[in-house]
Amino acid sequence: MYAIKNFEKPNSKFLFQSVMENDKFTSADVNIGGTGDKPSSVYKSSDSMGEEKTGKETPIYWTDEDWGQSWNDSSMSPPFQTCLQEIAKFGKTGNENQDILQPEKEDQYPYSFASLKLLSKYGDGVKRFSNENLIEPSRNEPCEEVEKKEMSTEEILRIAGARFIQSSSQMVDVDFVLDNSFDLFFTSLSDEEVRDVELAELLLASAEKVGSGLYDSASRLLNLCSYLSSNTGNPVQRLVYYLSEALRCRIEGDAGKVTSKDLEKERSKKIYEAMMAPTLCNLIFHQVVPFCQISHFAGIQAIVENVAEAKKIHIIDFHIRSGQQWTILMQALVCRYEPVELLKITAVGTTAKHLIEDTGKRLMSFAQIMNLPLSFKIVMVPDLLMDLKEHSFELDAEETVAIFSEYLLPSLISRPNGLDSLMRVIRNLNPCIMVMTEVEANHNSPVFVNRFIEAFFFLGSYFDCLDACMKRDDPNRIAAEAIFFGEGMKSVLATDGEERTMRNVKIDVWRSYFARFGMVEAELSTASLYHADLVAKKFSCGTSCTLDMDGKALVIGWKGTPIHSLSVWKFT
Repeated sequence: MYAIKNFEKPNSKFLFQSVMENDKFTSADVNIGGTGDKPSSVYKSSDSMGEEKTGKETPIYWTDEDWGQSWNDSSMSPPFQTCLQEIAKFGKTGNENQDILQPEKEDQYPYSFASLKLLSKYGDGVKRFSNENLIEPSRNEPCEEVEKKEMSTEEILRIAGARFIQSSSQMVDVDFVLDNSFDLFFTSLSDEEVRDVELAELLLASAEKVGSGLYDSASRLLNLCSYLSSNTGNPVQRLVYYLSEALRCRIEGDAGKVTSKDLEKERSKKIYEAMMAPTLCNLIFHQVVPFCQISHFAGIQAIVENVAEAKKIHIIDFHIRSGQQWTILMQALVCRYEPVELLKITAVGTTAKHLIEDTGKRLMSFAQIMNLPLSFKIVMVPDLLMDLKEHSFELDAEETVAIFSEYLLPSLISRPNGLDSLMRVIRNLNPCIMVMTEVEANHNSPVFVNRFIEAFFFLGSYFDCLDACMKRDDPNRIAAEAIFFGEGMKSVLATDGEERTMRNVKIDVWRSYFARFGMVEAELSTASLYHADLVAKKFSCGTSCTLDMDGKALVIGWKGTPIHSLSVWKFT
């Protein structure tokens, strides 16, 4: 565990110095049409959605009862008023943390309103990082948008949540909910902030109706939400716009108007291909949003340290996207004292082979510029979990293998047996290291209302970050939000059971799961952490970027709340 307050530049020559300080080549512009200019603003985002732990190793298996199907109508939540009676018990029981890969059974209802506990927790800010482990953020001047904004989006949502609980029941003692620094009677809020709080409350009321199966009432409320929200408005308006769309999709699916299974399959493909394409939208997002660059530089440094003696290096990337991270590795390898005989990159995919081939061509072109021997291979399989085998890869006994997994594994949780099979394949590849980057959020509860509250705060913080980075009418921002957040939230909220593919879980859940395969978490070196801090400082909104250690994992956050985790694993 690190408690690093002030980074000093290490004496040895590190990857960041040889790459980021090279004006000719940067991870943001190499061979993909970038300008090489330093980003003018920062994007960071927040996931502070109700962390939940079991305190024990939990395998990824579900039964129908685990999914909450024992109630008489699995598409509905219990009466909202009845659930509110449980609020007073929150914080007093020892078994609060249930909604991870294998949730425990509910005592009375399949959909307990533990989500309202999350609302109340936001009043105390309990999801924020502990100061003792904090890596201090950069000290650049804050963005103009941040200076003008009196309250963050998360703070507005916390007020809306507290007011919603207060107005929902008079029989429950909610003093613990109201014990925060905000004036719930709006005396200190601007007119716009008052409207934002009321709009957020309206969305919560809509979600309540959806969770209770009252679709006619929910539809009327959602019509009002749509009228008052906008995909080009302020963060709260954008939040309401996209979550309203997701709630409508859930209503249509439950009413049988659409086939959710086919829609979810098409949605997953759409998001995957959008992440793969080297579009201007993706490039600009990469330039102004610090998360990818922070995790890439810190993660690649970990790989460099573990292949320091290797002459032949084989990288297996399970979600290569545009491949910009490997330009960082190439620049680091050409600076080695001992030259590399061969760098092999194998990209694994199930669709969009043409996009992976385009990525390979760009990387091969860059390798030629760097005078680095590169071999680029593609392994295409119809089903990643069922068809991928060790013999799918061209392995050489002299190669040192490293695994890179970025935003992949949560989409496989709905098929636990297949995920187990994939992990066994990875183990048999005998990698020296596995670097994993994931969203640090819990979007895997079988309880719809819990997932909604998690998404409510997660998306609100994300849009708060984007508002500090990009103009509200920026077409690239609008396009990115529509695909990655709009479609992503539909996956989180509109589907249930095996059909739901968007299942982000926190790092502690992965620790428990990986232990079954003899995987142990490795320390991130001081050099990796130094790179992470240095990258954050290159963005103009660095004061809002926070870096923290959760065990041995690096958690990248926005204004103190976690959003992404970077972890390094080895096999025993």
